[in-house]
Amino acid sequence: MWDFEDAEAGAGNNFDISYTIPSSCAEALRAGTADIGIIPAAAYTTVPDLVIIPDVAIAARRAVRSILLVSKQPVVPVSGPVLDPASDPSLKDKWLTQVRTVALDTSSMTSVALTKILFAKWLGGARDYEPMAPNLDAMLTACDAALLIGDPALQVDRARYFTLDLAEEWVARTGKSFVFAFWAIRKQALAGRNGAAIAEEFKKSRDHGLAPKHLEAIAQEWAPRLGLTLEVVRRYLTQNIHYYLDPPCLEGLKLYYQLGAEVGALPLAQELQFI
Repeated sequence: MWDFEDAEAGAGNNFDISYTIPSSCAEALRAGTADIGIIPAAAYTTVPDLVIIPDVAIAARRAVRSILLVSKQPVVPVSGPVLDPASDPSLKDKWLTQVRTVALDTSSMTSVALTKILFAKWLGGARDYEPMAPNLDAMLTACDAALLIGDPALQVDRARYFTLDLAEEWVARTGKSFVFAFWAIRKQALAGRNGAAIAEEFKKSRDHGLAPKHLEAIAQEWAPRLGLTLEVVRRYLTQNIHYYLDPPCLEGLKLYYQLGAEVGALPLAQELQFI
C-alpha cells in the first residue's frame, strides 16, 4: 500500500480507500460495496465473479510468525531453555494429543481452513472448533488451544506457551509455499477500465513499499504501535512475509483449495482467473 498512502502523487489519488479485517474485505466485495480488496485466499471459493491481480500476495515460504496455534499449557522445564513443540517432534505429538478443542480467530477464513486441513490430514484428525474473537485469555479459558492471526499472534509471548506456526507446518508437510491473501477485483468493476493498468499500479506500489528505506520507515512506524521491538518488526517484514504470487505460491494455493475441499473446510474453488 506504499504508493496509495505515502507517494506524493501516488495511486491513492485514483481510489477511495478504507480498512477493515480481511474477512470483512471479502464481504464488501460480495456485497458490491467495494470494487477491489485484499481478500483471504479462502474467500475466493465463496465470492463469485472475482478476478485476481497477478503477482501480488501475502504469502509465506517458511515460518510466518503471525499465524499461530497457541496452547494454554506452558512448557516449564526444570532447567535450561523453554521448549517449544515445533523444535521436538515427539514433544509436538504429545502436545497435540492433549488438544481436543480449538478456539478459532474469526478474523481470517484462510487460517481457519488451514487449521482444519492440518489437523484433518496430518495432526491426528479434526478437533472441536469454537469461533471466537481474538482474545487469547478468553480463548484459552474456553478451549485447549487457540488460533491467532496478525498482530495478536505477533504479540504472544511464545516462551509461555506451546505454539505451532501454521505456515511453517504447511511448508514442512507439503513442500509448498502458502498464500494467505491476494488482491481481487469484481468483474463488474472492470467494465470500461484498463485492468492491466490497474494491476500495474498495485505491483508498483508493492515494489516501492519493499524498497529498503520504505521498509525501514514502516518498521519505525509500527514497532511502537504494536509494542514490539524494531528488530522484530523489521525481521517480520523482510524474512517472514513473501509478497509475490509466483509459481510456487500458485502451486501451494491450488493444493490448499484441493485439500480444503477434501476435508470439508472449503467449498470447491473456481479456476483461478487473473486480470
